[in-house]
This record gives sequence, structure tokens and C-alpha cells, in this order.
Amino acid sequence: MSRRIVLLRHGRTAWNAERRIQGQLDVELDAVGVEQAQAVAPLVAALDPVLVWSSDLARARLTAETVAKEAGLEPSYDERLREFRLGDYQGLTHAELDARDPAAFARFQRGEWDDIPGAETTREVADRFAAAVTDLAAALGPGETGVAVSHGAATRSGLVAFLGWPAELAHDLRALGNCARVVLEQRSTGTWAIAAYNL
Repeated sequence: MSRRIVLLRHGRTAWNAERRIQGQLDVELDAVGVEQAQAVAPLVAALDPVLVWSSDLARARLTAETVAKEAGLEPSYDERLREFRLGDYQGLTHAELDARDPAAFARFQRGEWDDIPGAETTREVADRFAAAVTDLAAALGPGETGVAVSHGAATRSGLVAFLGWPAELAHDLRALGNCARVVLEQRSTGTWAIAAYNL
């Protein structure tokens, strides 16, 4: 009767395909992203979730709506599940940032984002994401499953914080694919464990 949480990344956007930095800019799913959401929805619905929470950004909202509809649920939206706000880098392609400042691009590639002008810190993102997932867990009864639809980088940092791991371990987790998911299960001790990653 362990509780379960599914962390689901949104489907693809045109900006993902262009390697353009989205951050908190509100970009819709492209046709591939819609297909990805439609393909993953029955897989998540088969876990019988009772709650679907989502980032309020459009790419996550549409993914969550597709999953929730398949599960016979209505999604709820929580801005704590948003992607990193990436300040001055939002809207730039990787190539544009590299051309503008190769050293800054190298730091960006390594996930060293705390010095980006106008960006959130990794700790701020991890704390807000982990708080949202903690609240989702608290809303689940014994044996119930909840879904949190979010974004790739925020999910990795928030997952590490939720599990109580050192923040730097987020860099050791592979980037999540579009509509890939992480499955967490609660142990009898009350702690949580990763049951699957990047499905």
C-alpha cells in the first residue's frame, strides 16, 4: 500500500527542437509534443492516479491536461513546478549564447546557472519544487498515486532536494527526455525511493 509519485516532463516544443532556452517563457507544445503527451497519457493513467498537479506554463499544462483526461481527472496548477527562470538567457539558442559568450555557454552546459543575470538560483528552484512534491505526497492516501507534470532541469534539482540528497548530485542524473517520467515509491519507513528514472 505504498504511495507513489510520478514526475513527468512535458512534451516537446519547437524551442526544444531548436535548442532554444525556454526557462519560464511560455511556449506551446509542437505537433511532436502533442503526440508524445497522447502516447504517455495511457501509461500514466494505468497507474490509477488520483491527482494530477502541473506547472502553470503552457507546455506542462497541455501535457497534464492530456494525462488527466485519460485518467478521468482534472489537473491542478502550481507555479512552484515551473522550470528555472533563466533570466537573460531565455529566448537564446545554444549557438547564440555560445557565440555571445563561450565561457558563459560552457558554464550553462555544465548546469552552473546561479550566476546567470536575472535567473533563480538552483537552491530556490529545488526548494520550491520539493515543497510542491511534499504537498502532493501529503495529499495522497495509502496506496494512492499522484502525478506532477513539470520541466527537465527543475525536476532533477527538485527531485534531489525532495530525497534529501546533496544538491550537486542533480548533475549526475541524466537529462529527462520529453514526456519521460520518474517514479517514486514510499518505503514502509516513510522515506521515498526512485523506482524508475527517465522512463
